[in-house]
Amino acid sequence: MTTQTIRVVAHITALPDKIEEIKAVLLELIEPTRQEAGAIKYELLQNQNDPTDFTFVEEWASNDALDTHLNSTHLQAAAAKLQSLVAAPPDIRRYYLVA
Repeated sequence: MTTQTIRVVAHITALPDKIEEIKAVLLELIEPTRQEAGAIKYELLQNQNDPTDFTFVEEWASNDALDTHLNSTHLQAAAAKLQSLVAAPPDIRRYYLVA
């Protein structure tokens, strides 16, 4: 049986006057998340043409590892901080690699 990793693309849109604040909160997630069991890749991108647009590109060993991350204290703390900084709720999507 082949075990497939889980890919995640998470889009976060900052309020225009909160870009630096949201970037600071998102950057705080990088190191603790990369240390989590099952974390294969965890990258934060910022759109060159729209600085309010942030995207996490992630790869996890399993859905269980991702679920553990989503329930981690550092992610929950960041989510609470983000509520007043985002223009819309984060758009988090899970994918399997097809080809």
